[in-house]
Amino acid sequence: MSDCVFCRIVAGTLPAAKVFEDEATLAFMDAGQVNPGHVLVALKAHRETLTDMSEEEAAALFRSVHRVGRAVEAAFVPAGLTVLQANRPAGWQTVPHVHLHVLPRHEGDGVGLEWPAKRPPFETLQELAARIRP
Repeated sequence: MSDCVFCRIVAGTLPAAKVFEDEATLAFMDAGQVNPGHVLVALKAHRETLTDMSEEEAAALFRSVHRVGRAVEAAFVPAGLTVLQANRPAGWQTVPHVHLHVLPRHEGDGVGLEWPAKRPPFETLQELAARIRP
C-alpha cells in the first residue's frame, strides 16, 4: 500500500535503520526511541491488525520478536523488556500495519501503562471464558 509508512519502509522507498530481516518480517529502529534500543518488528505483508494475519504470519512475526528481543537484551543489558502490540486506535495503534515494539526498560525511565484491574467474581470470569472458547 503506497500510503502505508511501513509498506514504504519494507519496499525501501523510505529509509530505516534495519536491525533484522527475513522472508516475512523486518525489524528496524523506532524513530521515536522511547529508550535506546527501541525496535519495531513488522510483518512485511500489509496486515492491519493481529487478527488480520494468518497463524503462519503470526508465528513468523513472533519468532522475529524473540530473536530481536534477545539481541536487544545482549546489546543494551536493560533491567527489563516490554513487548507491545496494539490494534486499532482504541488499542493505541498509531500505524495501521501490524507490528510489535521491543522496548528495553530501565528503572525510572518514565514509561507507563495504566492497567485498571476490575477484578470481577470468578463466575463472571467463567462466563467470559465461555464466550471466547473456539
